[in-house]
Amino acid sequence: MTAASDKADTIDVLVVDDDFMVARVHRAFVARVEPFRVVGTAHTGGQAIEAVDALRPDLVLLDLYLPDLFGLDVIPRLRTAGHDCDVMVISAATEADTVRGAVRRGVVDYLLKPFEFDDLRLRLERYAAQRGRLLTTVVRGQADVDRVLAGASVPAPASTLPKGMSVETADLVERALREADGTLSATECAAVTGVSRVSARRYLEYFHGTGSAEVSLRYGAAGRPERRYGWRA
Repeated sequence: MTAASDKADTIDVLVVDDDFMVARVHRAFVARVEPFRVVGTAHTGGQAIEAVDALRPDLVLLDLYLPDLFGLDVIPRLRTAGHDCDVMVISAATEADTVRGAVRRGVVDYLLKPFEFDDLRLRLERYAAQRGRLLTTVVRGQADVDRVLAGASVPAPASTLPKGMSVETADLVERALREADGTLSATECAAVTGVSRVSARRYLEYFHGTGSAEVSLRYGAAGRPERRYGWRA
């Protein structure tokens, strides 16, 4: 493979966070996920706009609580400047108005802090799969247009599975979801399919990202709510 094709396959990322240590952690997380590559870091809204102009990243991981601008206000400034990079919000902001504002501005995902590496990895892989579908789509009719507009809501073909995921395991998890009497947790799916809980959760989140599975939360007496997955009929 040539250097040019390597660059074409790489997804360049700009990390934006006002906290230098947090930005460093996010950089390290992104560097562990192929085919993503961090090309720069910014700590203010102004720096983010300048960095996008200079580096032309494919994806911006955008914190919202920046010292000079609210993160969502950075997005229209990027668009006015002619930049079409995608934006994934990474923030502690849980206000409904903020989430709605992010959706209206076209963000590709919204990840709440604090999070673990696997939480970001799953979203990056989902983004890479969707981006690949959009870049290779050939519009021959309305069905193709609908598929592009639906984005992540349309199931991806097996050939676009993220790197490290196998068709065989995907088929196992899909079958478990289809045959389940109700919903499954990652632990229950692992027991049914024989794969590890981490692998089961990865495939379940993948199917959720493509729109094939839906997620509900079951709240217990304490701790985080349990994520449960069901196959969409």
